[in-house]
Amino acid sequence: MTRLLSHPVRDHGHRPARAGLVQPIAAVLTDRIDDVAVAEAAARMALVRRVPLLLIAVMPPHVGRSPLGPAACPSVRAVLARVMPKVGPHAIGCIPEVFHLPAGNGSRLAAAKQLLALAGRHRAPDVVASRRGPHGLDAHALIEAAALRGGPFVHAIAPAAWVPLRSPST
Repeated sequence: MTRLLSHPVRDHGHRPARAGLVQPIAAVLTDRIDDVAVAEAAARMALVRRVPLLLIAVMPPHVGRSPLGPAACPSVRAVLARVMPKVGPHAIGCIPEVFHLPAGNGSRLAAAKQLLALAGRHRAPDVVASRRGPHGLDAHALIEAAALRGGPFVHAIAPAAWVPLRSPST
């Protein structure tokens, strides 16, 4: 019996991803102490999946945009420099990106939707954020915005517990 031409053959086997369609893991960096825990969790996920890390630095609206790229601004470099010692040893690629908070008093989810749209432009299926963050950019607001827009999966990271410094014993 011959196969009809109107019915295409569907191969349900595993297909490797196309090289141009890399889906990085996004980490939301809000210039807080929690950024290190967020970046470490995102780096572990990216290492397991063998994809780069999208580092989204959240900046206030008054911080200027640089025509040379996101990593050219000194405040963005300061945010990235805080997490790079923890991300660098994993030897994964990093894509720096800047998200400027919207000016004015928008709705609680406006900034979250815009940040998720930025992650969507990079085709990031997962976004890692801190449970505490600036208004509208904490993990709970991002989860709610992702549910409303059908966006990426948001992972909430708890801040690291405070451990007092110990002086060397003599």
